[in-house]
Amino acid sequence: MTMSRRTIIKGIAAAPFAAAAGTALATPAHAATIDAGQFSLVSRSSNSHGQFAALTAGLATKLTKVDATAVIADTNRSATRLTSAPSTAEAFQTGFAFDPDDQAVDYWIPQGVTTSADAYGNGLYPEGGSNKVVLVSWYFETNPDGEGADEYALDKGLRLTFVDYNTPTAPTYRHVLLVEPVRTSTGEYSFNPIRKHAGGIMWYGNLLYVVDTYKGLRVFDLNTLFTVATGEKDVCGLHTDGSYHGYGYQYVLPQSHAYDNAGKYLRYTTIGLDRASTPDSLVISEYSLSGTVDYTDGTFNGTGAPTTTPKVVRWELDYTDRHLGSLTAKEAVTVAQQKIQGVVSRNSKHYLAASAGPSTKGTLRTFTSGASTASAVCDLAIGCEDLSYHSSGASGWAFAESVIWNVSEYTNKRYVYAVRADGS
Repeated sequence: MTMSRRTIIKGIAAAPFAAAAGTALATPAHAATIDAGQFSLVSRSSNSHGQFAALTAGLATKLTKVDATAVIADTNRSATRLTSAPSTAEAFQTGFAFDPDDQAVDYWIPQGVTTSADAYGNGLYPEGGSNKVVLVSWYFETNPDGEGADEYALDKGLRLTFVDYNTPTAPTYRHVLLVEPVRTSTGEYSFNPIRKHAGGIMWYGNLLYVVDTYKGLRVFDLNTLFTVATGEKDVCGLHTDGSYHGYGYQYVLPQSHAYDNAGKYLRYTTIGLDRASTPDSLVISEYSLSGTVDYTDGTFNGTGAPTTTPKVVRWELDYTDRHLGSLTAKEAVTVAQQKIQGVVSRNSKHYLAASAGPSTKGTLRTFTSGASTASAVCDLAIGCEDLSYHSSGASGWAFAESVIWNVSEYTNKRYVYAVRADGS
């Protein structure tokens, strides 16, 4: 059997999950503090083609540059408002479902979620602006059913959805292709698709952080997108006729920076922002199929395997430039929880999204650093993925209580919704 990227990265996600799933939900998850110094990143401003800034500047001489506000004002699809909890979710606050085409498509699979409440403390984008926005990441799966040969020959990489949530009763959205800027063999400026998983995303100021499972973090500047031609659905980058394309999408968002894993191996499954910590920080958590993290299924950056118990690892952020404030992790805790798909933290309190396959509800769980167990907060939708915390203190876009956003991945069950953080 040909193993799809989904199968390789996330285990047998499409298989029924019975006894083990029940164990995951019923058994307390044990946690312990470990040495954070063993986890580190190295900052990288270039790839093999040159400096990201120079490559992007080269593209700007060929293409029209726009920022995220232009995309938010140019949505072309309509979502359906959710008036009650989707699937099995509890403590429902707000949300929407993608349109019928995006519900049904099997080769694009949603994974990550973040909002403008991550981007800026008042919840509005851009700084000083008034937009309420949700972002969702998707990856392209060439073999959706995981059986036999690939059903789709061309892997189109990653896309990002900008959701205009200014009118929650009628959200609209547009997909954008994530790309890496490069130069062709003849020296022309171009870009390539990013064929990764994008299991988690985090919006901080003008920057979007995307996890790269085996490698670390990719960073994208939302002040720099490009408008491209839309006539070629299977062309990405510079075409033979001199035009630029992004697999039919009107906008492309090029990578602007990277943080590569440099310490012990870490599986960069999911990412969350902590605005309650001082300074602000990001947390990473790890997926495992059975409670033991696999570091043998890919080529990991780093110096070797740490403990294989799933971890939550924290790095400090610098709000002045929105980059990491330190390359060495500030905190690391283990948590014996299988199938972690999302993480957010509030100081020493951590929230996890734990999935249980294509037919069983997920669970929002919480634990405190140094505590011995994690407890269930509320049920999540079937196929729950990434998390994003939305504080009630976000003065421009607030709910009466703090909420946590989630996205669910399975066809015809694709919801983006917020649950009350206390499970009420």
